[in-house]
Amino acid sequence: MNLVLGLFLVIINENVSRKEALYMTNSRSSWPQAMVAWDQARVHAFRKDLLAWYDKNKRDLPWRKSQDPYAIWVSEIMLQQTQVATVIPYYQRFMAALPTVADLAQAPEETLLNLWQGLGYYSRVRNMQAAAQQVMADFGGRMPDQVDSLLSLKGIGPYTAAAIASMAFGRVAPALDGNLFRIVARLFRLKDDIALPKSRKVFMEILDILIDPDRPGDFNQAMMDLGACVMTPSNPRPDNHPLAAYDASYQVGDSDQYPVKSKKVKQTRHDLTAYFVLDSQGNWLLRRHGEAELLTGLWHFPMLEQSMVYEEVTAAELTEPLLDWLREEALVEGDSPLSSQVVSPALGQVKHVFSHRIWQVQLVGLRLDTSGPLQEGWCWVAPEDVGQLPLSTLQEKLMQVLVHEKEAIR
Repeated sequence: MNLVLGLFLVIINENVSRKEALYMTNSRSSWPQAMVAWDQARVHAFRKDLLAWYDKNKRDLPWRKSQDPYAIWVSEIMLQQTQVATVIPYYQRFMAALPTVADLAQAPEETLLNLWQGLGYYSRVRNMQAAAQQVMADFGGRMPDQVDSLLSLKGIGPYTAAAIASMAFGRVAPALDGNLFRIVARLFRLKDDIALPKSRKVFMEILDILIDPDRPGDFNQAMMDLGACVMTPSNPRPDNHPLAAYDASYQVGDSDQYPVKSKKVKQTRHDLTAYFVLDSQGNWLLRRHGEAELLTGLWHFPMLEQSMVYEEVTAAELTEPLLDWLREEALVEGDSPLSSQVVSPALGQVKHVFSHRIWQVQLVGLRLDTSGPLQEGWCWVAPEDVGQLPLSTLQEKLMQVLVHEKEAIR
């Protein structure tokens, strides 16, 4: 009876929205222990101060000019593992080429890879296309507006689903990413290891209380901007901290201790040889990576994993692994005669970092004479046409080596 009366009194209060009233029925006794020093008035004040700061200081980003869920989705996927300044021109180009979910669903893979070229993590755009096809098939071509439905789409996890639902549809869903982990950990001096999956529940319980139910999308974006511009990893005690009064770690002086995060598993190193191969016409030999490989669908110089002291190997030791590979996979007629001439055993070296491994790639140059046609996935390309193919950042690095070593490959 007391609960019903309390709810009635809250609802008739003209200063409180109905949506907020439903949130206030939760007893403070059920709040997380970390919020013991907070009450509903402090939560209200926090929201008010955060959103006032955001309204005055929010970043001018192209995807914020629209509440189109497709546009928000594209931006959020691009922003994964990629800095905002890098994403902006890619986002604008992508949206100009594929302005609707239907356009994405039916785009040729080569178009997708060209639009994504340079952003890396190419599985992101492939998953986006698969999800767009799901939207067309299962949701009548309209992006779903509920978190659970968004989570059913390939490549959309809890953060992205909450971001789309809150920003496009006003759903009260905290978008917990690295910025929000850091902010909440510092506000409440949380010692929970954010690298552990079980810690997510702790942070979400707090954010479920903090999020503004009337402006959930703005709340999420305000927290993102706060984490990106003020409460950054490298600036534990910002001079312009707009929420210093609520930040327990700031007041104690130990903000640099938060969030707690155990170290990642060490990346493994792999040594590879990339072969810059020229034919008698000056064309380049390229290979498209297959389904089971990293950088799937992108074109590269042929690469083999092997460790060599390139200044000491013989020409045969350098070329035979490639020639054997070409006979087995590249040539339509595997017994076609092959002859090669090493141009440079050490054109240069590049390092390419993935989330779980590091490739150290040595580029070597050679000329190859072959009369046989090539299998699908291999091709000879004139240098001026290479840019028409979808290339990875790694291939662009290798091509940059050629710019500096052009005398060695003539």
